Amino acid sequence: MSVDTAAPGAITPRPGSAPLLNVEGVTRHFTVSGTRIDVLHDCTFQVERGEVVAIVGQSGSGKSTLLNLLGLLDRPSGGTYTFDGVDTTRLGEGPRSRLRGEGVGFVFQQFHLLERRTALANVGVPMVLGGVPLLRRRARARELLEAVGLEHRLHSQPHQLSGGEQQRVALARALSREPALILADEPTGALDAASSTMIMEQLLEQARIRDAAVVVVTHDPRVAARTDRVVELVEGRTR
Repeated sequence: MSVDTAAPGAITPRPGSAPLLNVEGVTRHFTVSGTRIDVLHDCTFQVERGEVVAIVGQSGSGKSTLLNLLGLLDRPSGGTYTFDGVDTTRLGEGPRSRLRGEGVGFVFQQFHLLERRTALANVGVPMVLGGVPLLRRRARARELLEAVGLEHRLHSQPHQLSGGEQQRVALARALSREPALILADEPTGALDAASSTMIMEQLLEQARIRDAAVVVVTHDPRVAARTDRVVELVEGRTR
C-alpha cells in the first residue's frame, strides 16, 4: 500500500520493486532542559520486501529511537524515510496514522496483551481499530493463532499462557492486518532459549509466507545470526 501525498488521507495499492524501506541521512535529536541531545546521525540503509534484518548495538546507541522512526511513531529531525514508495516526512498525522495502522505490525519484549481478554480477542484488537466486521475478525484471528501453533489456546487468557505462548499471540496480533513490515523490539528478551528459538522460527516463516519485511532489534547474537543481514548502530550511526 502507499499514500498519495497529492490527495491527503488516501491509501492505495502501488506495485513496484523498490525497497520497502529506504532510510537516507536520517538524524534525530531531542532538546531536554534547553540542551540538545543528538541520538541518530546520518543513518542510511534499505530493507527489501521479505528480508529479515537485525538492528544491533550497545544500550544507548539509538536502537529504540530508530525503531520508533521506522514504525512511524516518531519523525526524523533530518533526512528522509520512504516507506513503500511514500516519503513519510511529508505526511500529515492522519495519513501517517493510517499508514502505520495498515502497514506496520509491532512485536514487543513485554507482550502487552489485554489481561482479561482471550487470545482470540487480543489478536482481533488491531482489526477492531481498523473497522473489520466481527465475524471476519474472529475468523482471521483463529487462522493466525492456528498458523503460530496455538489452535488449542484460542480461549485462554494471558495468565493461562506461558511466556512463549504469549509472544506467539503477540506475533499473531502483529500480523492481523497483513502488514508489509513487522517491527520486533527484543522479541525474545523475556523468553527462555527454547521459546526464543520458536519465536524466531515463526518470524522467519511468516516473513517468507507473507513476503513481509521484518526488522528485529536485539542484543542476542543468536537472534541476529538467524537474520539475512545486520545493521549495527554505533553511537547513533549505522554501519
